[in-house]
Amino acid sequence: MWLYQTLDILSTILEGFCLYVISRCLCKEPRFQSAINKFIPPIAFIVLTYALTWFTYLGAWKMPLIFLFAIAILKICYKDTIYQIITAVEVWIIVASTLMETIAYSFGYYLYGNNQLVTVDGQAFTRWEIYVIALAARLLILGIVYVAFKNFKYKIQIKDSIILTLVFMFAFACSILAVFNVVNLERVADLTLYISSGVLATIFFIIFMYAKNILYLREQEQRDKVQIAQLQQQYAYYQDKLKDEERIRSIYHDMKNHLLVLESMQNTEETRQMAQELRTQIADYENYIHTGNEFLDIILKDKSEKARENHIDFSAVVDFEGVDFIEPLDISTLFGNGIDNAIEACEKLREEDRVILVKAGKVQNFVSILIENNCAAEALPKGKRTTKADSLLHGFGLSNMQKAAEKYGGTCTTRRADGKFTLKILLPVPGKGNGESIV
Repeated sequence: MWLYQTLDILSTILEGFCLYVISRCLCKEPRFQSAINKFIPPIAFIVLTYALTWFTYLGAWKMPLIFLFAIAILKICYKDTIYQIITAVEVWIIVASTLMETIAYSFGYYLYGNNQLVTVDGQAFTRWEIYVIALAARLLILGIVYVAFKNFKYKIQIKDSIILTLVFMFAFACSILAVFNVVNLERVADLTLYISSGVLATIFFIIFMYAKNILYLREQEQRDKVQIAQLQQQYAYYQDKLKDEERIRSIYHDMKNHLLVLESMQNTEETRQMAQELRTQIADYENYIHTGNEFLDIILKDKSEKARENHIDFSAVVDFEGVDFIEPLDISTLFGNGIDNAIEACEKLREEDRVILVKAGKVQNFVSILIENNCAAEALPKGKRTTKADSLLHGFGLSNMQKAAEKYGGTCTTRRADGKFTLKILLPVPGKGNGESIV
C-alpha cells in the first residue's frame, strides 16, 4: 500500500507543479505579491486533492470539483479575465490529466491488456508501472507546453474561449468516464475512451495554437496602426513646420531689408543699436542648415533647437542635393526617430558629455546616414525594446527605421561601444550599381 500512496502523492505534487507552471505562463496580472500568486494555487490544489482522494469516496466525481476550485483560486490570485483563467485551467487539466492518461493507459493496454489493475488491501489500483509511465508522460507534456507558452502574452477573447471550452468539455467528459470505470467501478476502462479524450485534447491544442496566432496577428495589426498613426502625425507636424518656416523666412528677408533702410536713414547711435538688436534676434535664420532638401532642413532645424534647449552639442553635416528618391515620410522616419533617440540618450548624461553628430550624403552609389551620440553604459532589460513604461507606443523608432531602410533595399545597423551609440543607414541609389562596399 505504501508504494501506491507514495506514487499517488508524487502524482498529486506533479499536478500541482503543472498548475504552477501553466498559471505562470498564461496568467499575467497578479493580484497579490509574487510569492502568494506563485505558491497558493498549487499548494491549495495539493491539499484539496489529497483530502478528496484519501478521505472521501467521490472517486472520479472529484474531478469537476477540482476544475471549479482551480478556476476560483486562480481568479482570486490573478486579475486576468475569467476567459483567460478558464482557458489556463483547461490547459492545465489536459496537460496534467487528459493527455497523460491517454499515453499511460495506451501503454498499459499494450503491456498488460485488461490486467492493468491490481488489488492491494482490498482496494483496486493501477499497476505501479503504469503510474511511472504516467508521471514520465506528464513531465514530457508539461515540458513541451512550457516551451510553447513560456512567452505567451495575449489576452484570450470570449469567442476563442467558448470554442476551446466546448472541445475541452467533450475531452473532459471522456476522461471522467474513463477514471470512473477505474476508480469507482474498479474495472479497466475501454481504450476508446482514452483515445477519444486524447484526440479531443489534441484538437483543443490545435485550436489554441490557431487562436494564439490570430491574437498575435491582431496585436501586430494594432501595433502597425499605432506606428502608422505616429509617423503620419510626425509627417504632418513637419509639413506644418515647413509652411511656417517658409512664411517666417519671407518675413525675415523683408525685415532685413527694412532694417538696412532704417540704419541708413537714421544716423543716431540709439537707432543703430536698436537695429543691431533686431538683427541679432533674427540671426538664427542665417544659421539655417541647408541640405538641399527643404523638408530635411526643417527636421534638422527643429531637432537642433530641441538639442540646444537640452544643452546638447549638436552638429550636422548633410548634403542631400539630388537625393530625390526618398519620400518625405521616410526622411522623417530615418532622421526624426534617429535624432530623437540620440537626444533622449544624451539627456541622461552630464551636460559636458552631451554630443550628437549627424552626417549624411551620397557616398559612391549609396546614400549614407550616420547618427552618433554619447550614451550611458546601460543595456535594455532582456526582451525589451525601450526603457519607457509604455512599450506599445515607444520602442518602435528603430524598427520603423529598419522598415524604411528595407523599403529602399538598404540596411540599418547599430553599434554601441566605448560610451558611443552609432546608427548607420545605407540606401542604394536607384538605377546605380552598388560599387564597392562601404564600411
